[in-house]
Amino acid sequence: MCGILAVLGITDNSQAKRSRIIELSRRLRHRGPDWSGLHCHEDCYLAHQRLAIVDPASGDQPLYNEDKTVAVTVNGEIYNHKELREKLKSHQFRTGSDCEVIAHLYEEYGEDFVDMLDGMFSFVLLDTRDKSFIAARDAIGITPLYIGWGLDGSVWFASEMKALSDDCERFMSFLPGHIYSSKTGELRRWYNPPWYSEHIPSAPYDSLVLRKAFEKAVVKRLMTDVPFGVLLSGGLDSSLVASVASRYMKDSEAACQWGTQLHTFCIGLKGSPDLKAAREVADYLGTRHHEFYFTVQEGLDALEEVIYHIETYDVTTIRASTPMFLMSRKIKSLGVKMVLSGEGSDEIFGGYLYFHKAPNKEELHQETCSKIKALHLYDCLRANKSTSAWGVEARVPFLDKEFINVAMSIDPEWKMIRPDLGRIEKWILRNAFDDEHNPYLPKHILYRQKEQFSDGVGYSWIDGLKDHANQQVTDAMLANASFVYPENTPTTKEGYYYRTIFERFFPKNAARSTVPGGPSVACSTAKAVEWDAAWSNNLDPSGRAALGVHVAAYEETKEAKDDSSGYACPQKVQLEKNVVTV
Repeated sequence: MCGILAVLGITDNSQAKRSRIIELSRRLRHRGPDWSGLHCHEDCYLAHQRLAIVDPASGDQPLYNEDKTVAVTVNGEIYNHKELREKLKSHQFRTGSDCEVIAHLYEEYGEDFVDMLDGMFSFVLLDTRDKSFIAARDAIGITPLYIGWGLDGSVWFASEMKALSDDCERFMSFLPGHIYSSKTGELRRWYNPPWYSEHIPSAPYDSLVLRKAFEKAVVKRLMTDVPFGVLLSGGLDSSLVASVASRYMKDSEAACQWGTQLHTFCIGLKGSPDLKAAREVADYLGTRHHEFYFTVQEGLDALEEVIYHIETYDVTTIRASTPMFLMSRKIKSLGVKMVLSGEGSDEIFGGYLYFHKAPNKEELHQETCSKIKALHLYDCLRANKSTSAWGVEARVPFLDKEFINVAMSIDPEWKMIRPDLGRIEKWILRNAFDDEHNPYLPKHILYRQKEQFSDGVGYSWIDGLKDHANQQVTDAMLANASFVYPENTPTTKEGYYYRTIFERFFPKNAARSTVPGGPSVACSTAKAVEWDAAWSNNLDPSGRAALGVHVAAYEETKEAKDDSSGYACPQKVQLEKNVVTV
């Protein structure tokens, strides 16, 4: 994963301004520590911090067309770049970089080529022939991008807010699936899949079609020239990613360089549900498994750095980002630069525990559509920025464009949780990989209850966060929160604590407006809170807030002392308690 910064149409073209842009680009160097590049044309600058994954030797950016009249700075991976090169036989390529096709596609097709790209990407392209430019972001927003405007009329783009927030009067998150053209000065949506309209689909469920679509999504993400692995929590989603990657590893080009044994990584407090489940999956698949531990205190000590990197004050995102941030540092120390991860499945299949209360298939489908559209503000942001903080790239096969189209075309009646029919959450995905003759996973892992990452690393992690926030924020501070923070007012001491840290790093009004708000239970949208009247009194993003659904729900736990951290935590939950029997 790389870092990009583009400044276009500035009035000050002095050496001091060039130095300022280099300084701002340096704020993104954690994303791309391998090389720095800068292209300047009159009053336009394209800067790049590179993390070399494909063609490390010659793929430095910015990238160009044949005569260098078109320049592009890109953050991302284009998985179908070889197929696209076949369409561009008349063009001369300078590098083996997957991203170079963007400059040539623009030459060939103008601004209407973005939908041809299969991958995750954010890019800014400058056409020096008429000084026009475009910027675009991938369909779901897997890669981050911000757009800003300077007082001098300049337009700015950056992978992270920290690179433009000081110099722009106004800025915002660049919308996923959109393209900005300087010729119109407007954003327009280039990504228009059938599910986006939220009309209720009616395609029958075909388990084999779903399975093949996911396997294809995983295999295409094995494109790499550097060591890689899989983030394995032991839950359904990451376990399926690991299983499919392990199964197809021997036939991949990566195997020629790095061998056929897959590396897997997991983090948690000692004794946590994820560690035990991940170890079992790793042993079953025969991966080279790396198990990392952290303490509640180590997590607390990292909070400020985590919030600086992930650029949000959303409670559930910070809870889950902290262990992921710590794990990414350990992964990078092993020489690994790319990982596959399981984000997106819960949004697509209605996997969060609150979906047990979905009243009908129509509301379930609309909720899944809303969740997918908001992923760039939550799980995509977390997965990308937590790993990129240490120069590690996260790829997410569940958010493959083709796979989403297949999964979102299925009649949502199949996604409804029906205990009377033996269907738990994400049943259609579990069933698709329930192969008696050639098993992908052990049965009890395949049917393990959903465990949110911030819960699965150890329940005392969230309890420790709450206790720490209670010590930092007084009752009076929370009572006056609406006066101090009138926009997106925090309603808990934990939320208030994160907000104070965020505001210290990003004090502008525009910054706080990039973070979503509203009531939520177990990661629901505000609309889904209405599905159960009891939830309005228990608004918490943890899966354990799904009262009457989670096997270790808040109301059913007893407080106990964790000797290693000194923080109150729920009673130890045996792995068997995390298994749903149907």
